[in-house]
Amino acid sequence: MTAEDRPRKALGYLHKNRRKLTIYTEDGQVNIDNNVTENAIRLFVNGCSPWLFSGIPRGAKASAALYGLIETAKANRLNSYDYLPRAYTDLSRAQTVEEIESLLPWNLQSVTEANPPNESKGGVS
Repeated sequence: MTAEDRPRKALGYLHKNRRKLTIYTEDGQVNIDNNVTENAIRLFVNGCSPWLFSGIPRGAKASAALYGLIETAKANRLNSYDYLPRAYTDLSRAQTVEEIESLLPWNLQSVTEANPPNESKGGVS
């Protein structure tokens, strides 16, 4: 690639991905970057020793899915120790897409929250 081709390639990328690159301007809940997510998965991505021994690609994919689910639960202020057993138990009974989607962390705010926003630190209010 020549130096003259680089700006053309960059502008082509921008044009092709404009919608994805500007979605944060339309929804205040979408971050401009993914730094929070990257920081949450840094140990996993850098090869924290328990993940090095997944054995096979299927094991690595399963580990990544589980870790992603845990981090998503945390991001939705859920206690993952309470969320995961409920999600896996209910998942075994789910028969429709809607039932499965109802188990996603952002749809299960009734599971014990990790840090409830209105609860005082001094105990029961």
